[in-house]
Amino acid sequence: MKKKKKVILAYSGGLDTSCCLVWLKERGYDVVCFSADLGSEFSPAVLRKKAKQSGASKIYIKDLRSEFAKEYILASLKAGAIYQGKYLLNTALGRPLIAKYLVEIAKKEGAGFVSHGCTAKGNDQVRLELVVKTLNPKLKIIAPLREWELTSRESEVEYAKAKKIPIENTKKKIYSIDKNIWGTSIEAGILENLENEPTEDAFIETVSLSKASAKPQYISLEFAKGKPTKLNGKRCNFVKIIERLNKIGGKHCIGRTDLIEDRMVGIKSREVYEAPAAWILRTAHKELESLVLDKETLYFKEIISLKYAQIVYQGLWFSRIKQSLDGFVAKSQTRVSGKITLKLYKGNIIIAKRSSPYSLYKESLATYGKKDTFNRDWAKGFIDIWSMPFIEK
Repeated sequence: MKKKKKVILAYSGGLDTSCCLVWLKERGYDVVCFSADLGSEFSPAVLRKKAKQSGASKIYIKDLRSEFAKEYILASLKAGAIYQGKYLLNTALGRPLIAKYLVEIAKKEGAGFVSHGCTAKGNDQVRLELVVKTLNPKLKIIAPLREWELTSRESEVEYAKAKKIPIENTKKKIYSIDKNIWGTSIEAGILENLENEPTEDAFIETVSLSKASAKPQYISLEFAKGKPTKLNGKRCNFVKIIERLNKIGGKHCIGRTDLIEDRMVGIKSREVYEAPAAWILRTAHKELESLVLDKETLYFKEIISLKYAQIVYQGLWFSRIKQSLDGFVAKSQTRVSGKITLKLYKGNIIIAKRSSPYSLYKESLATYGKKDTFNRDWAKGFIDIWSMPFIEK
């Protein structure tokens, strides 16, 4: 009897990868699933049941939330990485970590193939395959969504029903959702028509603005060298801080964005995101930086942040340029320590209080009151020197 070819499938339990599992089996592959728990909407028990029902020979489920937070999210937070001003890179940050473990499990299982459920016009195919090729170029990659006969999510739903594949999607609610602790990505379905506002059933982390708490909530965040260490005065590990902020922010409709996004493959797509914790932490971290960093470092870091976001978005996590930028970011964070108090209310994140032992703000210089120590005589000389290059002789 001919031995089956073994493939490690990056399995989320969603529509695409559920169909991929059966499709690969029909083509004679022994399918071993790998599910990375980065804060998925599916529990390990549900994933095991779904994979078994669809014919997987084995499934690995790894809780990678801690590694994801410490090695990927924190680096991005410190860098201030936001793609096109609205996307905090929740999906993009998770892909290199998933790909790393795909390669490790392929080695452990003696598999010559890895597979994923990324579309032919999406970004994730690039992110996953780039890391696989970097870490083990001998592995062969199978991308069913680039190869199979299913041409739409509607046809995938029909295929799943015909093959009795357990799925949650319907033709009425056909959003593609990818969730981890750093946020949720929502696309497809009615969102592809730019005239359509996202319906409330698209969101899974945040209540609607009309249902958001009518009472403002104050929270405090403390940082040490750019890393969040305390929430409301209590020391917590980073994962717990993120998870608690997701719940808190969700009650106030914090963190929704709607973006016309430039994908790597050259097309524009509409992407809807919800990331309560990510936006709360980003706002607090940026505010603390404005308090402790000199203006030249702040200005230059804006440039670094833009490039860092682009690099992460393009899947270049293990690149030399990313490692080089990490060096600058690490140096910039040595004094990013202190406490920021925020007020959350009806979708808004409002700065309430700021403090740091490294604060560059001096009330005696900024005040217009009796405690003013600013030397007014310096102003005229400064203006004279500053204006010299602009005065025509």
